[in-house]
Amino acid sequence: MIRRLIPTALLLLGATAPPAKVDMAAAVLPPPATPGKAVVPFVKYGEAKVALAHVRIVDGTGAPALDDRLLLIDGGKIAGIGAGGDTAPAGYRVIDATGETVLPGIVGMHDHMYYAARPNLTSDGKSEPPIMVPEMAFSSPRMYLAAGVTTMRTTGAVEPATDVNIKRAIDRGDLPGPHMDVTGPYLEGASSPFIQMQRLKDADDARRVVAFWADHGVTSFKAYMNITRDELKAAIDEAHRRGLKLTGHLCSVTYPEAAALGIDDLEHGFFVNTQLDPGKTPDKCPDSGGDPP
Repeated sequence: MIRRLIPTALLLLGATAPPAKVDMAAAVLPPPATPGKAVVPFVKYGEAKVALAHVRIVDGTGAPALDDRLLLIDGGKIAGIGAGGDTAPAGYRVIDATGETVLPGIVGMHDHMYYAARPNLTSDGKSEPPIMVPEMAFSSPRMYLAAGVTTMRTTGAVEPATDVNIKRAIDRGDLPGPHMDVTGPYLEGASSPFIQMQRLKDADDARRVVAFWADHGVTSFKAYMNITRDELKAAIDEAHRRGLKLTGHLCSVTYPEAAALGIDDLEHGFFVNTQLDPGKTPDKCPDSGGDPP
């Protein structure tokens, strides 16, 4: 009898099952969509199967370039490579790519949808507060795609709802742009030079922010310079509970501390690791910001 009552008691107390973990491959790389009106002008060859004849290939491994090759593309993926003089299989549209070079789509691991703006910036690098980061919802996706970026991680957002909506529009074929791993809003502590960043109240607030934005479609998170260890731990645990990863541009938390808490990645190399900075105190970003004189 006791065993049968336990599930009912948990239900009455409001207990819920953990959220299903996100299938990242499906979330970031959905099946190709039919190009919509705004995308069609950017598509020169609409066939699913295209053969580039006599093309030069840079494969991205560091190996020497391959000259005079036949490259087969099927549904946006590389299907095969042959000699330049080979005959393409039936069903492929052959394009003479003599003198052209092709490389795989670039995966951008630290890309933003905004550009930093410092009001009244002087020649010696000083500006008036606050620092702002205007969203570039129109330009950014097009510029990344034009530069060869076919998949990107936004790695910190000031308009996460905008980024999620852009991603969904791209996935539907309504807008041109790369596939997107949308990072949630910056997980920032009580202070920040950026006026558009939300300040976390405490560890429970960090957990709630991660849960909210995970429910609304973001697929990764980023901690920022003034987050505390307790807030970072809560955010990491909630992200991992959902199968998502969390990176950081840190300062208040050192790299060894973040690694011990389970962070998945660290941005900007050792430039922002404050572990050995003079005067470093727990949960505080020193004035040196990881680069002491």
